[in-house]
Amino acid sequence: MCGIVAYVGHQPARDILIDGLKRLEYRGYDSSGIAILNSPPYLARAVGKVASLEERVWKESPEGVVGIAHTRWATHGKPTECNAHPHVDCTGQIFLVHNGIIENYQALKKRLLASGHAFRSETDTEVLAHLIESAYQGDLEAAVRRALLDVQGTYGIAVMHASHQHQVVVARRGSPIVLGVAKGESLAASDVSALCQHTDQVVYLEDNEVARLEPGQFSIKTLDNKAVNRAATLLEGGAEAMDRAGFPHFMLKEIWEQPEAVENALRGRVNHSEGVAKLGGLESVQDRLQQARHLIIISCGTSYYAGLYARYLFETLTDLTVETELASEFRYRKLNFPPNTVVLAISQSGETADTLAALREAKRKGALVLGLVNVVGSSIARETHAGVYSHAGIEIGVASTKSFISQLTILTLMALLVGRSRTLPYEEGACLLRALEAIPDQIREVLKQSDRIRELAARYCHADHFLYIGRKYQYPIALEGALKLKEIAYIHAEGYAAGEMKHGPIALIDPSFPTMALAPEDASYDKVVSNIQEIRARDGKVIAVTSLGNNKLGALVDDLIEVPRTREILTPLLTVVPLQLFAYHCAVLRGCDVDKPRNLAKSVTVE
Repeated sequence: MCGIVAYVGHQPARDILIDGLKRLEYRGYDSSGIAILNSPPYLARAVGKVASLEERVWKESPEGVVGIAHTRWATHGKPTECNAHPHVDCTGQIFLVHNGIIENYQALKKRLLASGHAFRSETDTEVLAHLIESAYQGDLEAAVRRALLDVQGTYGIAVMHASHQHQVVVARRGSPIVLGVAKGESLAASDVSALCQHTDQVVYLEDNEVARLEPGQFSIKTLDNKAVNRAATLLEGGAEAMDRAGFPHFMLKEIWEQPEAVENALRGRVNHSEGVAKLGGLESVQDRLQQARHLIIISCGTSYYAGLYARYLFETLTDLTVETELASEFRYRKLNFPPNTVVLAISQSGETADTLAALREAKRKGALVLGLVNVVGSSIARETHAGVYSHAGIEIGVASTKSFISQLTILTLMALLVGRSRTLPYEEGACLLRALEAIPDQIREVLKQSDRIRELAARYCHADHFLYIGRKYQYPIALEGALKLKEIAYIHAEGYAAGEMKHGPIALIDPSFPTMALAPEDASYDKVVSNIQEIRARDGKVIAVTSLGNNKLGALVDDLIEVPRTREILTPLLTVVPLQLFAYHCAVLRGCDVDKPRNLAKSVTVE
């Protein structure tokens, strides 16, 4: 959730670090800080936006070509300047930034206090600076390794010492750290977005590894001092993803990139001659997939709603028994997997802490664990037995849009792959693939309605509450639409299975409580119409999303949004788009910070 940037090179460190922090703002934070090695070392911290820190740094103009910086999302201790990173040891020589949670920090702090260390903050992080101070004997890397042996919990850290003017040490366990390599320069960050302006060569640290960065070079060792050789890989996405390209917000840009996101998800993965998907990342486990009888999908947030959609997909296209579980609750259950169980973990970032913990529990119980992630080299990508990348590109807006639609596309391909190996006939598979390939142009047709959806948003954006309803494939989309309105427009919204509305929520309906009803002409259309009538009978206002050319709803609802017709199973890839646009326009009209909604983070790396 927090952001880390480190730089060792020949350019002014302040420029690289502040730029990196700005590129990490989308992840969510409430304070920031920077430290630069100089004589004496420079330290500055600020509460609020990076701009506040930047103003101070430019005014004080610190020199130095080695430094670390951080954006903090508060866990232990309020968002204050004292609690902001970097943290410093008693000598004022060691500077440290940290993502994650130190679970045994209270025991460590007690021990350190007893030996004379003085603490200045309320954070769990500060114990790391003092632990390294205690272990330091002239070699910073060795001190970091020794100190971390005492630590329980998760961390991604970057550390400097005033006596090592051309060196930064980084380490990770459960919280991402990526190294960047350029001519005469070395960088590290918690997210590749902070590196892409400076290099396209990156190295992903793995758990329990420590790296020493020096100008233009790095070395990696395990905590027990074993050397690790790992070549750099080419960074996908590039710096262009960090440019709004003329759009007022990254979120709107990413909504408009969704046709390309679907095309990228399909590219090279469609086999028309056999009516099947080709997913190279699953070939190594094809035999075990063939034997699978039970599928459990684990994920959080928007990815959880993708998983709910996938439950319908796999139940429709395969003979598997399917469950979808919140990853944050999964490992607290008494798990008893039937034979031939497959667990599928879905995460945009590939670093979601709850999903990582859940998949590790599934592996311990002997399940085949698959992953669907967007970030190459992420923790989930490395820890699953096999998986698929969505290749949606870097997503900056905190509220996921193109990553979600990419997930829906890949999940359809995965269900088709499994279904065709079992009972799904060729004709059905081939027809589904043709319909999928038409989706990008159909999304483009929906996007043309953006101005009209903005007009709808202007009429409804002052509502305090909203109800979203849908059935079958549209139920997860109702949940996702309500989440988007909550996330970025700060409007209380409830997503409901339409049939459940009369079991409680209908008591809330009145003229000031509008409903967004997902009503494409599918197998459940008549049932949803009945639900709409129930709302209208109580003077509730209704916006309906329906199929193009459906002339039967106009007299029954207040406003209508039409989407192109496609196969019923694929309609969520179209109906979700107007809900994204509606939430976006409501947020803009209400003056909200669309790309960086309050209290939220892009990548949730703490439990």
